[in-house]
Amino acid sequence: MGSFARLSIISAVAFTAGLAVSPWLQRALPDAHAQGVLAPAVYDLAAMQAVDLSPTPFPELRNKTLVTTDNATIALQIGNVNKHYHAKSDEIQYIIEGSGQMWFGNERHEIKPGMLIVIPKGTAHSGTIVTSGPIKTIAIKIPPQQNGDTVFVD
Repeated sequence: MGSFARLSIISAVAFTAGLAVSPWLQRALPDAHAQGVLAPAVYDLAAMQAVDLSPTPFPELRNKTLVTTDNATIALQIGNVNKHYHAKSDEIQYIIEGSGQMWFGNERHEIKPGMLIVIPKGTAHSGTIVTSGPIKTIAIKIPPQQNGDTVFVD
């Protein structure tokens, strides 16, 4: 049998095997980015304290992700992190507790409970000077923040 015929047969067998195995693999190996269906949940954010949240790579910040979808995450955060920006995610923060001054772009702005802060991707923020704290926020990231998408600035 010639090398072209042998290559054609091997290619046809490999293609057929791929077709046969593909549906099984699609069910057996979940998509790394796929999220489950949202489940009903009630969170008492006022009762949650820093000890209830997970540590982060940033020593002064604790975080608990409450909702994750393909399009966004919602987390409770307590604490502070140095001035930074996210290149790929927009962020919306709602201040639950604490007050102070937060970097937003090149200016400091007063923050206090009840304020909603909209932070477009690429906008430097945080580095809060806390006057009453700790600062507790709901942080929404759109789309979900990828690992390594925190760029610190001076």
